[in-house]
Amino acid sequence: MAQTQAEPHVNPRSFAARSKLRDLIEIAIAYGLILTVIWTPRPWQQLFWWVALVAVLTMVGLSFESLSAMGLHAANFYRSLWVVGLALGLSGVAILFAAGMHTLRVPDSPILFVQSFGGYAIWACVQQFLLQCFFLSRLLRLIPDQRNVVWVAAALFAIAHLPNPLLTVGTVLWGVTACLLYLLYRNLYPLMIAHAILGIAVAITVPGPVDHNMRVGLGYLNYSRHMQAHNFHRPSL
Repeated sequence: MAQTQAEPHVNPRSFAARSKLRDLIEIAIAYGLILTVIWTPRPWQQLFWWVALVAVLTMVGLSFESLSAMGLHAANFYRSLWVVGLALGLSGVAILFAAGMHTLRVPDSPILFVQSFGGYAIWACVQQFLLQCFFLSRLLRLIPDQRNVVWVAAALFAIAHLPNPLLTVGTVLWGVTACLLYLLYRNLYPLMIAHAILGIAVAITVPGPVDHNMRVGLGYLNYSRHMQAHNFHRPSL
């Protein structure tokens, strides 16, 4: 009988350590690039945006298991659809309040509404994908306690919205809620829809000078400088 070559021994602990190291490196690279995009002035911002996009897509592709593993499936969709209903209810209350305060800003037609907020709705879905499918999934392998994982993921999400105080507080609350719901239902679609609904509600109910048109990072600061310069040069009545 011919002697077969022995298979190399794989140390499970060593494999786990390498996996965790890879997760940590990927989180650091992705988050570092996101912050770079947020805090880099134009025209360099657009360059870093593409670098971040390619890097994240590459890392997602290399670790891709299945759409179902990411929560992009039909399972538990209807069970978790109440999240969308709750988002609609909260948005309705905000709209009624804004209408009473005369701060409601709604486009004049459905076409203008889609033109104004269609891109944001897509971006809201992308943010939810990054939060759950990229950062949360990796943090779950790095941190044993799920409660700590939820808070760390929500903190990363909120820090990316600095220095906008309204969005920072809002994203902490939504980040914790969304992560808990994702761990409960493992379905991303209702969270994406709810995120888009809540974000659009903020956009049409909160005055621009209050939330700086939902800008974050350098865009938030530049909005302040623009408004200060505009007010400074405005002729007195």
